[in-house]
Amino acid sequence: MLFPKTLDYYQIQLTVMLESERYGEAMELLRFLLQCQGQEERHYEEWQSLLDWLEAAFPYAARNEEAEGNSSSGDEDLREEDMARILANSKLQEDAEYPAKLLKKVMHEPLSEATILALEQLSYLEGNEVDEELSAWLREEKVHPLLQFRTLQTLRRRGVQGTLELVRGQETVQVEIETVPLQNEDFPPQVSQVLERVAGQAEVHEPTLYYFAQELWGQFMMSIYGSSDYRALLGGDYALLDIWAGALHQIVSESLNGSRQEEETRSMYGITDGMRFQFEGAYRSLKGFVKTSLLDK
Repeated sequence: MLFPKTLDYYQIQLTVMLESERYGEAMELLRFLLQCQGQEERHYEEWQSLLDWLEAAFPYAARNEEAEGNSSSGDEDLREEDMARILANSKLQEDAEYPAKLLKKVMHEPLSEATILALEQLSYLEGNEVDEELSAWLREEKVHPLLQFRTLQTLRRRGVQGTLELVRGQETVQVEIETVPLQNEDFPPQVSQVLERVAGQAEVHEPTLYYFAQELWGQFMMSIYGSSDYRALLGGDYALLDIWAGALHQIVSESLNGSRQEEETRSMYGITDGMRFQFEGAYRSLKGFVKTSLLDK
């Protein structure tokens, strides 16, 4: 039986694997979760449904990390994409309402693995109606920031271009769909530079911290993409990167250890008293995300 916090952790891991197209690893995790006893029936149904689709859509996906690395050639990726497109369109031939059902799941059900699966399937269906429905939904409705970002990724995969205006958090932003990152590596270098700073400190002071920091930072970047915080991070100097790295380190350390040692953390990253206001602002942003986004899932 999995404890609630452990289940939340695996759910986050599964989401990250799907977003980064690590389908082989996702299948292995799903098989493991299906063997765990004592969970709610709805979880088993979602996991089995997702596993069935992944096995059908990506038959060439590796069953372990090493094999997955060896099968990552362009030709293999193309075959997997073609298989996914064939599967999605075969379902469309069987059911003309298939796109509408997927859109309903995305727009009206809570964020879950099933929602991500529906967006993945929508990526491979043709027709401007899907583009228009998703774009209008993002413009007009209040959408969970992570679901917003994943929908933007779907629009980009569908070949949509142009600028989309939508509400992110407390502000209205304009996003160029063709520049939305599809993988972690597609984000600007400042994003990874924050993690590099945390990695350097974690290696010395707390080796296990970096792994959790990496996952949290990736989710946080998706949630603030296009916002003023995001633009400030990209336009800031090295000191600002240190501030964000320190705040990220602080949040994860508190979660792991249950204690707050802010002065020690600020000392690690060279955050002076004059930078403390910015540090506290970054900390509050991360803390708010942890409370409102990760727990909602």
